[in-house]
Amino acid sequence: MPTRLVHLVVDANDPASLAAFWAGALGWDVADESEGEVDVWPAGFTYPDPVAVPLVFVPVPEPKTGKNRVHLDLASTSLAHQAHLVSRVRDLGATPVDLGQGDVPWVVLADPEGNEFCLLRTPVAPAEH
Repeated sequence: MPTRLVHLVVDANDPASLAAFWAGALGWDVADESEGEVDVWPAGFTYPDPVAVPLVFVPVPEPKTGKNRVHLDLASTSLAHQAHLVSRVRDLGATPVDLGQGDVPWVVLADPEGNEFCLLRTPVAPAEH
């Protein structure tokens, strides 16, 4: 039986706040909160259902430094939807980021703790990203 991805763990200075940002960005729920972690997943999700990969935020004392080696890509359904999503995540606290990406069909942003992510224009050919 192959191994599968069951969640993505994100280091955070303030796990509850960062989880709230990502729940809002994705339209998901803050599903579980304990002293050691905060979990975010879609409404109605039952762990470890393969329909989604939950985000798990864990506390760390040090701030993020440098560019992420792994980042999230969020899909849109149209150019108008991409613009709406950019506006929504910016209202939640995301900021634009220039990583030297140049003129590309996606928008690079950072969450409130500086973790980069992309809002893709759909469809985007795999070679474009």
